[in-house]
Amino acid sequence: MVTVSDAFYGILRHHGVRAVFGNPGSNELPFLTGLPDDIPYYLGLQEGAVIAMADGFAQATGTIGFANLHAAAGTGNAMGCLTNTQASHTPVVVMAGQQTRRYVPAGALLTNVDPIKLTEPLVKWAGEPLRPQDGPALVSKGLMLADSAPRGVVYLSVPLDDWPEPADDHARAFLLQRAVDGSPVVTSQTVETLVSALNGASKPALVLGPGADTEEGFQAAVALAERARLPVWVAPSAPRCPFPTRHRCHQGLLPTAAGELAKILAQYDTVVCFGAPVFRYHAPSTEDFLQPGTTVYAVTDDPDEATRAPFGRMFVGDASDALVRVSGAVAESDRPWPTPLTIAEADTSGPHFTAEAILDAIDRGTRDDNTVFSLEWTSGEMLRDRLTIARARSLFYSAAGGLGWGLPAAIGLKLGRPDRPVVCLLGDGSPHYTIAGLWTAARHKVAVTFVVCTNTKYRALEEFAEELHVPKGEYLRIPDLGILDIARGYGLEVHRAETLEDLTEYLKKGPDATGPRLVEILQR
Repeated sequence: MVTVSDAFYGILRHHGVRAVFGNPGSNELPFLTGLPDDIPYYLGLQEGAVIAMADGFAQATGTIGFANLHAAAGTGNAMGCLTNTQASHTPVVVMAGQQTRRYVPAGALLTNVDPIKLTEPLVKWAGEPLRPQDGPALVSKGLMLADSAPRGVVYLSVPLDDWPEPADDHARAFLLQRAVDGSPVVTSQTVETLVSALNGASKPALVLGPGADTEEGFQAAVALAERARLPVWVAPSAPRCPFPTRHRCHQGLLPTAAGELAKILAQYDTVVCFGAPVFRYHAPSTEDFLQPGTTVYAVTDDPDEATRAPFGRMFVGDASDALVRVSGAVAESDRPWPTPLTIAEADTSGPHFTAEAILDAIDRGTRDDNTVFSLEWTSGEMLRDRLTIARARSLFYSAAGGLGWGLPAAIGLKLGRPDRPVVCLLGDGSPHYTIAGLWTAARHKVAVTFVVCTNTKYRALEEFAEELHVPKGEYLRIPDLGILDIARGYGLEVHRAETLEDLTEYLKKGPDATGPRLVEILQR
């Protein structure tokens, strides 16, 4: 007899799910009973870490992530990191266990309360099977929906007594033939409009977001920038780096304050954006979003991003595909090349080092096209151009700004791409949101190098406190965290870098590491 469990795992296989990340409870044990040998289960000790690992794995592999959580309590613990997964458009299916069907109406302990609404508004869809045999059909729908533009998160709640029930063989046969091509592209007329706008502009510019950070999009962006000699900016708060940071056309990361961003765009008469919301603002500003004389066009696969933009002409479709088509059709330009971005020399004095000097030391130790960075160090966010990024899918950042994502995401990134060195850049506060992720890294010998920059304070909040005229207090100090002792306790190799050269040399050994390592350096 083919059970619901057998059919469920067959659907996961059919849609290319390569791993399950989970923190199960009693409701989920029957699901684990049928776990096949070809789909590994990575246990996380905290649910936020589980979501971020599944997210990182999905982004690294280009497959659908799958997370297994425990009822409403486990789902609630995961919601913080889920905001980042939703904002980054990562395709992830989250499945939580429900109480037995008999007990749900009675509100028994560990009932997954109102699961259809539980994860709103962070999911594209949520479902719970009306009968046991509907579980495989719902996960089939969820997987295809998660992987269709705009990609995102779906949520399933499955009663614990469904798994051993007999499957619907006829329905299962059809489900194993199902597929959805969920990546719509812009029309030829749209491509002509964008090409005409660039060809007719006197001072055009290109803005790129995470939707352009694919192998095809990355290469097409370089080709377009070189053919039309375009200055290239990375969209504000972008969770990826979609353009090489050492390219002559690269201008850096746009600021998050509306007025400051508008002043930069005022240099250009035409701005074309690919794969970015217009725009992800953050720093307070009362100035206009856009100054007169600048026209903005944008391509995104998310209709919500397109319609909520405060200005511009938006086109809905695959950004990388549009980049490829526009780059091949735009006229070659003989205008002067953009002025290259200059990197100011860093103050290298110690023993507490500047963020600029630390990033330079990291760059010297990771100057390899293969290195992947997971960045959750707020002091380094606006300085990330100091890192050498030369290929697609090389830098990942928490898309909604929620802390606790970077450490476990790095583990997922490395599990997804074991052929690439992974370096995780952290402040001394953010690791503690999901510090238990270190246990998973140690248990599975996931060779990530974690760099913790210790300044014993919430520096980002201190800076915002000045802008918002909030008095500083002891509540912004975080001394005596002892990250080396904590990491050692989880089983990691640890090291204190006393100098910038020491940090560089330690990072150079990363590609040969056989397990996770953590290095701490003191920051001003």
